[in-house]
Amino acid sequence: MRARKRFGQHFLADATIVRRIVDAIDPQPGQAVVEIGPGHGVLTRALLGRCERLRSIEIDRDLAAELRVDPRFGGRLDVIEADALSVDFHALQGTGAKLRLVGNLPYNISTPLLFHVLEQRGAIVDAHFMLQKEVVARMAAPPGSRTYGRLSVMLAPYCRVEALFDVAPGAFRPPPKVTSSLVRLIPHAAPPFAIDDPATFARVVSAAFSQRRKKLRNALGELASPGQLSEAGIDPDDRAERIPAAAFAALANRMPR
Repeated sequence: MRARKRFGQHFLADATIVRRIVDAIDPQPGQAVVEIGPGHGVLTRALLGRCERLRSIEIDRDLAAELRVDPRFGGRLDVIEADALSVDFHALQGTGAKLRLVGNLPYNISTPLLFHVLEQRGAIVDAHFMLQKEVVARMAAPPGSRTYGRLSVMLAPYCRVEALFDVAPGAFRPPPKVTSSLVRLIPHAAPPFAIDDPATFARVVSAAFSQRRKKLRNALGELASPGQLSEAGIDPDDRAERIPAAAFAALANRMPR
């Protein structure tokens, strides 16, 4: 399988893993399933075995052309040649059902794509993505765990994260140098806590974890006083890795903008 390094391509080639992914997604008739990065269509064909029609977003124009003429899809695949980072998922939904996203994402764009998707979460039912295992561990980590960090906190206001299963490098062609994991993201029906200004929240979280071994009175010293930390329910002598996302939001909501 030809792979282009600039697109970070590692194509799924293990039929057992493909079946596990499709079983985890469990697509149903009438649902609007959208695949990001179909590559040569291995997962695409398995998905079409369980849903009536599928849309795929592919940045590689040669692969997009290959997918369009593949007779195995039986005219049920709509190929969108585009960078997923630029796709308007609200426009893709249109007046139809909300979208179910699935993709084996290139590692080099995984984090920006996650946030691009979550910015448009009103158009999305859920997303199942293949990502680097250590990234998924950070996404799903609870406060106090070794992997809890900025990414864990920044996702918490917008979605529930479920790490599903790991996938060894040998399941891909060419094999990546790391283990992957399938993760499920389910946007919250209602925000679990208020964020008055997302930019302020992001600034607080970034500063808190930039020096994660420091006490928060020092890590956030330029943004908040010990008194403001206490008012938000945060012990100034605690460290970022022990603080739940809701407490960071409470602090950000008390700060001037």
